[in-house]
Amino acid sequence: MHITVSGKQVDVGDALRTYVAEQLGIISGKYFDHALEAQVVFSKARSFFMCDIQMHAGRNIIMRGEGEAQDAHAAFDAAAEHVGKRLRRYRRKVNDHARDAAHRERPMAATQYVLSQERPVDEGEPEAEGMNGIHGVVVAEMPAEIETLTVGEAVMRLDLAHVPVLMFRERKSGSLSVVYRRDDGHIGWIDPSAAKVE
Repeated sequence: MHITVSGKQVDVGDALRTYVAEQLGIISGKYFDHALEAQVVFSKARSFFMCDIQMHAGRNIIMRGEGEAQDAHAAFDAAAEHVGKRLRRYRRKVNDHARDAAHRERPMAATQYVLSQERPVDEGEPEAEGMNGIHGVVVAEMPAEIETLTVGEAVMRLDLAHVPVLMFRERKSGSLSVVYRRDDGHIGWIDPSAAKVE
């Protein structure tokens, strides 16, 4: 597994890199034949160290964990524990998903945009029109894939990647759907195929 350890205004020494590599090797060894890559970023806010782990464990299986503590090792341990808990919760589903990956439909290609907050648009900058005609400037454009999944698989991916929203093509109906994390902690599902046509 390729592991990248970096710091934002934090010096990351060889001892910490070695510790991270050993611990991530143990975690990935428990759950996967081979994980592809991991990115670990350390930063500091006030008197706390923060650690963000993003592990790419297989075809479109991305796990994310965050931790905060008084020192960098403890912050990494907290983030690794988050990744471990999510993997334990979904262990069977992740393994089934990895085995079935070869038989799945190819994902639909898409483009993901990051828009800035509303501000005046300069000549020549690409812009996107949002709600009520408000314009935002496109500050990033990235390729994305929309997978064909069951609702359960989509919820698993949402939780493993620790993201607020996930768009997917629902396996039974073939329609585009969205799962998202609600403010009350529950998961919401937007299913256009269930809408009644009048």
